[in-house]
Amino acid sequence: MRTRSLSNELLLVAVFGIFSWGCTMTSDQDAGTSSGGATGSGGVSDTGGQQDSGGAMGSGGATGAGGKTFDPAKLPCDIYEEDGGPCVAAHSTIRRLRSAYDGDLYQVRIGGSKSGTGGATAEIGFDADGFADAAAQDAACGDDACTISIIYDQSGKGNHLTVAPAGGAKKTPDNEANAKALPVTIGGHSLYGVKITPGIGYRDNTPNGTATGDGPQTAYMIVNGDFYNSGCCFDYGNAETNSMDNGEGTMEAVYFGDCTFWNKGDGDGPWVMGDLENGLWAGDYSPYEKNKPVTHKWITAMVKGDSKSTTWPDGHWAIKVGNAQSGALDTPFEGKRPSDRYNPMRKEGAIILGTGGDNSNSAQGNWYEGLMTTHFSSNAADDAVQANIVSAYGQ
Repeated sequence: MRTRSLSNELLLVAVFGIFSWGCTMTSDQDAGTSSGGATGSGGVSDTGGQQDSGGAMGSGGATGAGGKTFDPAKLPCDIYEEDGGPCVAAHSTIRRLRSAYDGDLYQVRIGGSKSGTGGATAEIGFDADGFADAAAQDAACGDDACTISIIYDQSGKGNHLTVAPAGGAKKTPDNEANAKALPVTIGGHSLYGVKITPGIGYRDNTPNGTATGDGPQTAYMIVNGDFYNSGCCFDYGNAETNSMDNGEGTMEAVYFGDCTFWNKGDGDGPWVMGDLENGLWAGDYSPYEKNKPVTHKWITAMVKGDSKSTTWPDGHWAIKVGNAQSGALDTPFEGKRPSDRYNPMRKEGAIILGTGGDNSNSAQGNWYEGLMTTHFSSNAADDAVQANIVSAYGQ
């Protein structure tokens, strides 16, 4: 992500180093160390687990305009497909996200280079209940160094995530995540998330079927709320296909952290924001006081973009936030695009995890699942998806 002027870029290089590109790397944790995590009511825990009450919601389903009801017992991609927007990308090391998917969730590399070469590989599928077969990872990795080499796309589009190539900000490829770095227990299942620390990132620059131009999109990710920094950029979503900064509107990704260089929400953060390129936006101006710091231990973070229309001549997008262990989604922002530079959008469709669009990779975060559609989803579908997330992460 390019800063707004050359003088700003030179200043940032001098002060923060080449991988920060506008956001400092301070945090209340060291970059490679998780501060613990969250434990749901009988459900979710990281090593060291802090308590957070949880539980499923919405047993009766979510009803949208016209009375259409979505069953929260169904998986997220199934719900969005019924809403008219099937997944075009769906990734998780935790669970299946689409009922028709019968492939592996991810692949690990044993004894190879963390930059993504060598070693042996093993495929990690899921058990009958849809949760990852982490015992297969334990058996494959043993005591050896082990990284996550592929996060498979469950949508059927083949949009798999592998280590990010060189880009405009970091001009060498990224590293794969340590497969053992984020153990977690969800509903009695011992599983592994993806720990992103500075230098780690995943990408698919040859996407199939993702949103481009001013096309609509819904994207969400599940993350921990207590592991972040202000480096650029802990993103999941839509980015440039050449790993360069191609200007405002060429991205639409979900961001979590407390970067304040471009824009900010209320207080000191962290916030869920939209990375729209050359701007992390908490709303359509800054500071956007209605976007409050997110304090949940487990977070549903969602960014939705709509096409320009007669109803929304200045563009239309939204941010939604929820506790992934209990309750409903909030909407801290829904409205017009921040400026004419983002209207219309010029999305390119590549998929990123853990970096900015130009391979800015000084950020950190704990990531568990995410998906993308080519549809501005209904509120009822979002509510049902949130209820499904709570049923998994809050049990």
